[in-house]
Amino acid sequence: MGRATGHVEDSRAARELAGISPSDYSEALERGLAVFEAFKTPSAQLTQADVARTLDLPRATVRRTLVTLTHLGYLAVEGRTYHLTPKVLDLASAYLISNPITRILQPLCERVANEFGVSSTVAVLDKADAVMIARALPEQSVTLGVGLGYRVPGPQSALGRVLLSVLDEADRRERIIASLTDMQEEDMEKEVSRIQNAIAGAASDGFSYVADEVDLGFHSVAVPLLRWDGAQIAALNVGTTPDKISAVEMTGPVRARLQEIARQAQPQLI
Repeated sequence: MGRATGHVEDSRAARELAGISPSDYSEALERGLAVFEAFKTPSAQLTQADVARTLDLPRATVRRTLVTLTHLGYLAVEGRTYHLTPKVLDLASAYLISNPITRILQPLCERVANEFGVSSTVAVLDKADAVMIARALPEQSVTLGVGLGYRVPGPQSALGRVLLSVLDEADRRERIIASLTDMQEEDMEKEVSRIQNAIAGAASDGFSYVADEVDLGFHSVAVPLLRWDGAQIAALNVGTTPDKISAVEMTGPVRARLQEIARQAQPQLI
């Protein structure tokens, strides 16, 4: 086994705190899954050295993982660079097929998108990110490559703030800090406080409206999706530019309609 990097040591320390026995844990599998994470870049074409540097892992470890994933068909190699193949979608489709909720939410997104003529998304929380599990565009629109599995920073997005609103304050704070990088401590505390207040507002208001935080010139309103028993399981939004739907419309009639649609869907979400 190669040298233990800081990444590996941190992972081991976290497992010790969780009480997981080393004999019950596969570090090889962890590294293999981490390689998939490394390819979430605009270029998506990486060399062995790129992956090793991104993951802070030994080159020999990365090489074995890349060769294995290539043999299994999840990666393809061209010269010195690797890229993901469509087979990785099998991993996501297993979740989407096995989860009956997603089969309900995709048609829901399509209905919302066509009603308002803008994009509609359902997302769930994963650490500090809101992850899309259903998404639709109006019939006249053309997708620009943002779809299922796409992530947006939770604390800065309407979807994320709705999802974070059910967590306790300490948990929210930890996830907010994880989303903030390259910020002075004093500025970070101000930003954490601002976002905490916005999330608290989403909890009390039953919706979140965000403009120009994830993308300039783009705004979104999101509402919670509740399971039949009242537990929040996801968030539903619409997003567009202010010239298509104004801020007043977003926070008024559009928000009210989304809340109505969410209430109608609740009995089906089991």
